[in-house]
Amino acid sequence: MNRAANTAAGTAASLREEDLRWGPDGLLPAVVQDARTGQVLMLAYMNREALRRTLETGQTWFWSRSRQALWHKGETSGHVQHVREIRTDCDGDTLLVLVEQEGVACHLGTYSCFMHRRAEWPRLADGPAAAPAGSGDHADAPEAVHVPSWWPGAPASAARLGDVLSELAAVLADRRRHPDPGSYTSRLFARAPDAALKKVAEEAGEVLLAAKGADRAGLVWEVADLWFHTLVVLEQAGISLDEIAAELARRRGKRRSGE
Repeated sequence: MNRAANTAAGTAASLREEDLRWGPDGLLPAVVQDARTGQVLMLAYMNREALRRTLETGQTWFWSRSRQALWHKGETSGHVQHVREIRTDCDGDTLLVLVEQEGVACHLGTYSCFMHRRAEWPRLADGPAAAPAGSGDHADAPEAVHVPSWWPGAPASAARLGDVLSELAAVLADRRRHPDPGSYTSRLFARAPDAALKKVAEEAGEVLLAAKGADRAGLVWEVADLWFHTLVVLEQAGISLDEIAAELARRRGKRRSGE
């Protein structure tokens, strides 16, 4: 049994039918989340058969309400989702499916379906909203509101940078498996490994020049270019970001222990 199926089998053992409250249409909403970064990828629906197949195969299956048919996520695109864990909410009427995503989750080509900002609440970043006229004083209003790093418009943070790099790495992996003649990235992979290696050397030099010239905007631009092409090289070599993170963590641990 492969790792995904084994994990799903373990989930099946603890997921009891009596814990689930199926809707009148026989469906449960399933929120799909990246198991490594916590990023929400998509929302779909499962019926009993879709859940059964998900547990048996270790990959996500859903029920299409528009087509009235089962569908295996990634069956045609290759963008399958390997299930790591399934949870239920407190009422048992919603599933949370933690997955490792291959390629991208959205049919529009983005890693997550939730990439399109429709509305903002500035008070989350700027403090409580002003009280409506005539509403009286709000003495119990909070003085500040914490802004999570993932909120659109929030300042970038190390955690958010990790999400961006993970998403970019996933897109690069998809470009390598599904070449697009019009894609710059696909052209890099077509000329592997020399094209990307040459770009890394070139961009490293640009980083040095920007830093030496105290060109702040230029330095940001060139570092982004360097990191992008470095991720291409890692994808060509079959090295994941998890391996890089593990090595950095190992070095951090050695410094802490005084080695």
